This record gives sequence, C-alpha cells and structure tokens, in this order.
Amino acid sequence: MAVQPRVLIMSENSPLLGLLAEGMERLGWTARITASEAETLQALLDLPIAAVILDLSASDHDGQTEAIARRLKAAVAPRQLPIIALGTPDGLLETPAFDLVLAPPLHPAQAVMHIEALVRSAIADEEFDLRQKTFAERGKGLERPLDRKLPLRILAIGEPAPQFLALSNMLTKAGAEVVGAFTAYTAFDYLHEQNFDAVVMWGGTNATEALSIAGGMRRNTRLFHVPITLCSAAADSVTATEAFNRGVSDLVTPDVNERDTAQRILELARAYRRQTAIRKALDRGRASGLMDEATGLFTRELFAAHLLRLSQSAVQCKRPLSVCVLRIIDSDEVRAARAEGWMDRALPQIGSMIGRLVRAEDTAARIAPEVFALALPATALHEGRAAAERIAAVIACTAFDAGTDRPAFVAEFSLGVAQLEPGESAASALERAAAKALHPAET
Repeated sequence: MAVQPRVLIMSENSPLLGLLAEGMERLGWTARITASEAETLQALLDLPIAAVILDLSASDHDGQTEAIARRLKAAVAPRQLPIIALGTPDGLLETPAFDLVLAPPLHPAQAVMHIEALVRSAIADEEFDLRQKTFAERGKGLERPLDRKLPLRILAIGEPAPQFLALSNMLTKAGAEVVGAFTAYTAFDYLHEQNFDAVVMWGGTNATEALSIAGGMRRNTRLFHVPITLCSAAADSVTATEAFNRGVSDLVTPDVNERDTAQRILELARAYRRQTAIRKALDRGRASGLMDEATGLFTRELFAAHLLRLSQSAVQCKRPLSVCVLRIIDSDEVRAARAEGWMDRALPQIGSMIGRLVRAEDTAARIAPEVFALALPATALHEGRAAAERIAAVIACTAFDAGTDRPAFVAEFSLGVAQLEPGESAASALERAAAKALHPAET
C-alpha cells in the first residue's frame, strides 16, 4: 500500500526541492512536488495534506503569489492549512497568507521541525473555534487573543563580536527589544525569568556551547517552542544536520548579511508569538465557570458535547481523532486512601497534572470521580496511546499524602485508547476506550 503524502511542495522547477522531499520522507513526512496551483489544489481536496511549501525562490514575490496562498487556504476551510513560503524574508512577505517565510536552502530536519510546530498551531486554532461554539451553547464566551502590538523580544546570546553587535543593532532598528547575554549562565537566568519571542546565538568558530544551550532549551517544556537562530563565523563550524537535530530553528552562515539575518529572526519571532497567543487563549477557557470545580478539567457533560463537535470536525477536515480513558486502578493502597478521605484530597492534584501534561489543543475531562478522558485531535491511535502512557507514567511517579505516620500512596492508571473509525460516532469511540480501560486484560 502506497504511503499518502502529508506535505505538498509547489514549485515550477527546482531540483533542490526533490532532495528536500527525499530527506523529509526519511524523517517520516512524505512529500509530493506539484508543478501548478491546479495540481496542488486537487491534491488538497483528495488527500489529508498537513501543510504546503510554496517555492518563491525562482520568481519575485507579487500579489499573484499571495493570492494563490489565499485560494489554497480557502479551498480547505474550515481546516487550517499552514503554508510555508520558501524565499528571502522581507516586508512584502509579512502577510497572513503565509504562516512562515524561510530562506532557502531548506534542510529536511528544519522543514519537519517547522511543519510540526505549524500543524500543532493550526490544530490549536481550529480547537479554539470549536470551543467557542461549545461554550456559546452554554452562554459563555471565549475571546480571541488581542494583538497588543508590543515589540518583539529577542535574546541575543554570545560574545560581543562586531558581526553580532551589527545584527543586534539591525534588530533594534526594526523595532525589536534586544536583550544581551554574554554567557550560558546569564542566558538561562533570562530565559527562566522573562519571556522571549526568539533567541539568536553567536556560534563564532566553535558552536559547541551554542548547541548545548539549544539542547537545554529543547529539554525544557516552557522553552521548547522558542525559535533559535544560530549565527556562525565559519561556514564549516557546524553542520546543518547537527544544528537542526539539536533544536536550532535556523542556521545563518557568514555569507548572509545582517539585514537578511534580522528579517529571518523576526519572521520566526512573529510566528512564535501568534502560536503562543492562541494557546494562552485556550488556557483561559479554564476560568469559564463550566469546568469541574475540583480539577479544572471539562465536566462529563461538557466533554460529551465537545467530543461530538470534535468528531464532526475530524471527518470534515480529514484528520484522525483519538480518545483516551484513564481509570485509577483500585489497588489496596488506593482503597485505604479513599476510606480515609486522602484520595479526595489527591484528585484535584491528579486532575491538575493531567491538564498540564496534555497539549493546549487537547481536551481533558473528569468523567467520573476517578476516571478521566482525553480527546486528542489530529492524533492517530499509536500517538494517542503514547500520550496516555506518558501521562500515566508521570503521575505514577508522584507520591500523594496518606496522613501522619502512613506511607504516601501512588495512583496508577488502567488505560483505554480508541481512534475514531469511518462512520463511527463519538460516543461509540469513547465507549470502546472506556471498555479497554475497565477490562485491560480482555483487549
């Protein structure tokens, strides 16, 4: 059975993009190159395409290019379609028609990293629209994030080399607020105490420390998505594969001037700010008054109504939807904690942990006193199972208070996961997941 493409690369003629498609396929993202708008549009209508890369490198940007991007997005509405423009970032490309502008050549690992982030952002945007409708049915509003037009905040890490100072000045002239950090220790102090829209690092002739900082950021949940641009003083100081595998978002070589580098950094910062804003808006829904009071999660009734809407959207947008049920195992220590009232004290913490461990676009609910459910949009069965197992593992490592002179107890889960099947109702998928959680040995 042929593997269906997940990404379209629209280009009239570029041999390098064939190499990009081959590299992306090795990373699990099968791509197809299309030669025209009509071919691209037909593929979008026939296949579950996650994103489009629009090659602008062979021609000048104009209104026609932007119009193509807008038509492609409109053709698949209400599904959000991330479009990456491949060309030199400049003021003309600052348009909602493109979700991100990247300078060629595009490394496969770099492309996949940005596509994954943009797809999750698109899913979050769709989820916001769906939650607005679910909340509105119950007389509650969910406001979209306001664009406060605050200056983009950039953290510049590295020694004050002349080239790096020139870049910082160029960013400042473009209206960004630049904060300098000469050492890794100072950089992480800033990163943990303040919020930044992007990080730019000076690798000099030895990028080892810069890559170490990038790796540290990617191991931190709060800093994981912050874009990182690495500037090197020597073309061979670091390989592109090494840099992108360590979490670098863009690699700038010595032949790129300060103005173009600044535009690339600002483009990444703007995209990150948009993604952050929609996630914060989703988080504010927890204060709507509709949630479970003890845990802050969706109630059973609210979850049922929203799951129905999610299932309809999944079918319309040609995306998978997985449902997970997590039931606390009725062990001896759990029964003892329940009898003494300690389980009631632990459940708000357990629910809060589940809420923090899911993605912003996921829906977590408390559907029974000791049973929780997750709705995971754009998530296949194996991905949903991995997410549920990760949450269960984290909570199983947490010790909950059982009273004075009594050992702390742990809460382990029995899991059930189901992916919505063609023609299946949302309720049926939830019932299958619940049956697997209730009788794990039988499934």
